Amino acid sequence: MPHVIVKLWPGKTEEQKSRLTEAIVRDLMTVMGSTEASISVAIEDVESAAWAEAVYKPQIVGNADKLYKKPGYEMS
Repeated sequence: MPHVIVKLWPGKTEEQKSRLTEAIVRDLMTVMGSTEASISVAIEDVESAAWAEAVYKPQIVGNADKLYKKPGYEMS
């Protein structure tokens, strides 16, 4: 039962979010063998000013051992 949360800066259209969701669902079905009914996807907009405290420090730096794709940037 995969549940995916995508956090990104505001400004993406609903169409872009829908297309991203469709791609994630399609790839989970293909790569992981999941059924469409078992997959859920959430998209959360996070303001750029809040990114370091809300996402980068707790979820990227704080979970570095769980990341399969690390960002190519660093924040203080």
